[in-house]
Amino acid sequence: MRPLAVPGAWEFTLRPHHDERGTFAEWYSPETVADAAGAPMPVALAGVSVSRKGVIRGVHFVRTPPGQARYVTCVAGEVLDFTVDVREGSPTFGRWDAVRLGPDHWRAVLLSEGLGHAFVALSDRATVLYLCSAPYRPSLEHTVHPFDPDLALPWPTDAGRTLSERDSAAPTLREAARLGLLPRYPDLPPTRPTTS
Repeated sequence: MRPLAVPGAWEFTLRPHHDERGTFAEWYSPETVADAAGAPMPVALAGVSVSRKGVIRGVHFVRTPPGQARYVTCVAGEVLDFTVDVREGSPTFGRWDAVRLGPDHWRAVLLSEGLGHAFVALSDRATVLYLCSAPYRPSLEHTVHPFDPDLALPWPTDAGRTLSERDSAAPTLREAARLGLLPRYPDLPPTRPTTS
């Protein structure tokens, strides 16, 4: 387990077991998450996305309260995964960290409530699994433009760049703050996902 540059986010190194049949890896354990983050992450939703090379998803976040913690891994292909501090009032507001996810890397990322999440598919196809602490509620879901020059996320240029209409039309981080869309840092647990 490694804390990321954004407080409230961690990278977990998975331990795959290989034999003549293939590979098995335990990609989520409530005890491991609790040891790192101070509390287990309740799971209210499990999701999967399949993206073609160059697809960018994010920067997505959920309005707080209730917020939504996420535990993410890539089980086929490869992605460059970003955690972005979109918590207004946070001492690390606007800071980000990136982790390569995929079966060649055997990692997962835990993001606490209020943090932004994005990734780009680096392989022809990439399958990403999510565990979420709260159900999907469209009215609470927001996004910040992934090409916001103030964030300056290092998107690869050799993979192409495909965005959804929603992400293409997203405000910058400053605009989202002006519109009152961002989570407020004092309203959130600073270092761990909630347990309720």
